[in-house]
Amino acid sequence: MSDIPIKAEIAGSIWKILKAVGETVVEDDKLMIMESMKMEIPVLAPEKGTIKEILVGEGDTVEEGAVLVTLTV
Repeated sequence: MSDIPIKAEIAGSIWKILKAVGETVVEDDKLMIMESMKMEIPVLAPEKGTIKEILVGEGDTVEEGAVLVTLTV
């Protein structure tokens, strides 16, 4: 098993977290929704795995490249 960091593709704020630590996800599952420039941007699972950590909370502001979630695959 290995851990994959899932990073913000753009600076913005975390609008809604859709999954929880320990949950199993499949490729392209929505993990959370970011808001940037009045647009909603989904953060998707890159592959099947289990959510190990969620490093942000709803309402947090993040920079581009910030690690949002760690996925164990």
